[in-house]
Amino acid sequence: MNAVLYIHGKNGSAAEAEHYRPLFPDCEVVGLDYRGATPWEAGPEIAAAAAKLKDRCGELILIANSIGAFFAMNADIEPLVQRAFFISPVVDMEKLISGMMKQASVTEDELKRRRTVPTGLGEDLSWDYLCYVREHPLRWSVPTEILYGRNDCLTSYETVAAFADAHNARLTVMEDGEHWFHTPEQILFLDRWIMDNI
Repeated sequence: MNAVLYIHGKNGSAAEAEHYRPLFPDCEVVGLDYRGATPWEAGPEIAAAAAKLKDRCGELILIANSIGAFFAMNADIEPLVQRAFFISPVVDMEKLISGMMKQASVTEDELKRRRTVPTGLGEDLSWDYLCYVREHPLRWSVPTEILYGRNDCLTSYETVAAFADAHNARLTVMEDGEHWFHTPEQILFLDRWIMDNI
């Protein structure tokens, strides 16, 4: 039996994996409730879950949402995964952090000096996080399908398209989609996208 490993985004949960069971009836579908909030914390959790699934199953398919895709790409699991489906993936964390710094009027020198800077955006800026991202550029060679909503507020179309081109991933755009696919129309589009690409 093949397996599907689902990695949720921020404030998500492993329970979201239940949505994908009917789409992969011949697979064991497992969601991971990782605890780490950084790629160096979440990565080992994802790697352990992928290795455990791969040990008892055939092919391993990855479905990852938002920052879950970023964490998965930092988990060194490429040799274990045959295919991936990324939904609204964060593919350029340095650009995202730089945008948050600009919005919060925090300079790089200030962040380096203070190490952590709280913002009114619901996220703390971290010098260690920025350094990690710069020192660990994304490497990803798994055949990947990407679903992107044109109204995504975290990642621009240009950014996700550049990632898709650089990593030979296939990009599908929902014109009325958002970062969070949650309306009935968006969920239907997502499900059809998966079914068309299985």
